[in-house]
Formats: sequence, C-alpha cells, structure tokens
Amino acid sequence: MTGSTTDPETTDPEALRERALAALLAARERTTLLTSCVEDTELTAQHSPLMSPLVWDLAHIGNQEEQWLLRAVAGREAMRPEIDPLYDAFEHPRAERPSLPLLAPAEARGYAAEVRGRALDVLERTPFRGTPLTDAGFAFGMIAQHEQQHDETMLITHQLRSGQTALTAPDPPSCEPFTGPSEVLVPGGPFTMGTSTEPWALDNERPAHHRLVPPFFIDTTPVTNGAYRRFIEDGGYERMHWWDPAGWAMVRRHNLCAPLFWRREGRQWLRRRFGTVEPVRDDEPVLHVSWYEADAYARWAGRRLPSEEEWEKAARYDPVTDRSTRYPWGDSDPTPERANLGQRHLRPAPAGSYPAGESPLGVRQLIGDVWEWTSGDFLPYPGFAAFPYREYSDVFFGGDYKVLRGGAFSVDEVACRGTFRNWDHPVRRQIFAGFRTARDAGPTETPTPGPA
Repeated sequence: MTGSTTDPETTDPEALRERALAALLAARERTTLLTSCVEDTELTAQHSPLMSPLVWDLAHIGNQEEQWLLRAVAGREAMRPEIDPLYDAFEHPRAERPSLPLLAPAEARGYAAEVRGRALDVLERTPFRGTPLTDAGFAFGMIAQHEQQHDETMLITHQLRSGQTALTAPDPPSCEPFTGPSEVLVPGGPFTMGTSTEPWALDNERPAHHRLVPPFFIDTTPVTNGAYRRFIEDGGYERMHWWDPAGWAMVRRHNLCAPLFWRREGRQWLRRRFGTVEPVRDDEPVLHVSWYEADAYARWAGRRLPSEEEWEKAARYDPVTDRSTRYPWGDSDPTPERANLGQRHLRPAPAGSYPAGESPLGVRQLIGDVWEWTSGDFLPYPGFAAFPYREYSDVFFGGDYKVLRGGAFSVDEVACRGTFRNWDHPVRRQIFAGFRTARDAGPTETPTPGPA
C-alpha cells in the first residue's frame, strides 16, 4: 500500500485549494524574509560561484510562477517574455548569472508581486480537475514546492555569504540526552516504494512499486558531530583506504580536514553558522559533508551508507499494518513536535530529538534536521514518466548524482515527505546534508544497545 487515500486534505478539491493557498503564502513570506534582511547590494552580489545572486532567485521564482500558473494553467499572454531566457536555469549556469542584465531588486520584487496577485486569482477560479496540471491542484503545489526549494537555495547562499549576521531564529527545543539503542533492525521483505496517490508528488517519486529489501540495521539517529570528530581524530582525512578514489582526490586537491565551515582553534573545533562563529556541538547531527565524506566515515565505522530503498523502508514501513505511510509517524502532516522543518530553527536539533516523529520501528529524525546521503544513484523508478517537463528530473538521471532523503531544517513541509527525492553531486558540501549509516543483518542479530 501507499500513503493514506482517506485524508480529506489530500483528496477533497476545496481542501486542496486551501492547502495550495496556504503553501503559496508561506513560501512568499519566506522569500520576502530571505530577500529583505540584507541590503540590495547583497542581493545582486554573487557570494559563491556555486550559487546565483539572490536577486536571480527572486525573479526566477516569479518567472516560473508566471509560466506555469498564468500561461500554462490560465492560458494568459506572457507578461515579460523577453526575460524568460535570463531566468532559464538550463540556459545560464550559476557562475555566469551575475553578468546577465537581470532585473534590479525593486523591479524583481515588483514583478514577483504582480505575478503572485494574478496567480491567486487563477487559483480561486481554476477547477481542480480536468487536466493533469490542474488535477488535485498539482500545478499550484508544484509552484509552492519550487519556491520553497529556491528559498532553501537562498538560505544556503546566506550561509556562504560573509559579513554580519542577517538571519536569526530560536534554537530547537532542548531534550534529554538520547539513551536508546544506537541502531534499529528493519525486517526483510517487500514494501511499497514511491507513490501513485500523493497529489503533489513530483515525477521522480512516481509510480508506487514493490521492492524486496533484505533485513538490515540502520542508525537510530543521524551521525553526530561528536562521532564525526572521532573519525577526524583517528586520521580519517589522512588515510586513503577509507575513501572512494574520487573522494580521496577531492580531499588532497582541496586539503580537506573537516566538514565545511569547521576550523580548529587550539584543541577546540569551531564552525561558522550564518555569520556567527560558535563551538561545534557534539550532540548535533553533522552537517555540510559531501557524499564522499559520508561514505568514508561509514567505511571507517565498519558500516555503509543505506541504499535509497533501505532509507525509505525505514522511514515509511509500518510492520503492524504492513503498509507504507506518508511520513515516519503516519499519514498526518508534519508539526513542530514531529520534525525540525521550515526554517523555524537555523540548526539541527540534538540527535534523538522529536520522539513524536519516531517511526514504528523506532528510528528518529528521518524527516527534517539534515538531508541524508544514501548510497543510491539518481535513477528513475520502473514506469517513470516525465511530468510536466523533462528538465525537472529526466535530464539528471544517469549522471554522477547521489540521492539525499529526509529534508533538513531548511526545507518546508510542502517540499518534504517520505517519498521525496533530492539529488546532488557527491562533492557538494554547501548543502545542509548529513547522513546515517547502515549494515547488513545476520540471521540471529539484535540491535546494539547504547546511545547513538
């Protein structure tokens, strides 16, 4: 089985319309925060060749909304057809976008606001049925997800920029130190991976299909800074045999010795977080590590990264009902008590937090806190069909992209669920990524006791 088909918020057209409105408004509120907390000169600057100027993201958000909601859904004439090429992500790589004749900050804000006003009118008038784009309000959900994905990209840019702190947020709620088992046994057998019923699921999450997964153990929580620090202190960045050859070449070429944004002062590790330098907290999930670093740590620990299907089974499979749920805790939406999402906090919560978000098997923090690298390459599911355009997923299949799962504190709930798939190059470190490890299960094994 897949996620619930009885929840009225995922099936009733008017409930979905309200959901779409709330998602669009929440995304725009966040976009406004991320583009109003710094001077215009900061919006037009390129803070890293890996990222676009913030003002490009702002106008791109408006342009995509215009193309899909005003033109494709409502059939309206283009407002600014001459700017389409400027904001085509495939026509201009990020490194060259600052040299383009981009809309200035005030003009970009005005354009995005005008598009939004018209889009809300389209939302009010559009039947949520009749075409693939309008069925269950898919196009509106897609655009809300698109904007939130760019909000996460802009948050990465804020982390990369130098200068004074521009963003603040309270820390995650404190919790008692986690004392549960360090790993959880996931039983072998079939389960349903992907979805054919989630109304706003994107094409690479579809269709639902059966996978047979042997029994395995997976970490109860993501790997922590403290555990990763032990890898560093044991010469993790100095010993070639832990590393994939391409990862070792990356380490040597860039003289890496720790996660991005870490530095050592005396015997203490510090990190820079959104303009503030602070001690590394041992109990938090490690962040800003590449796939190669995650893979090397797993080998050092005598383990491995989980496959994508293992990760999803740990996150969605309920052995009592023998079905796959939308989230680890069931079919209901995320709440602040279940997961660290939506930029409510600007850091991961301590490992072992959010017991209300625990899976039936006892795995914690599978949704939120940090993206989690898996061993899997980004490939289509059996029966995949590109929709509504090839450039969302299809053109990325078969490259060197590795799949990440679970979302991070930087991700909004509209763009995060048990079936959601993210992907990136294995060298990427600026993204809000961590990991957890896994291992094969022997026929008579039981979980290892003790904290993660």
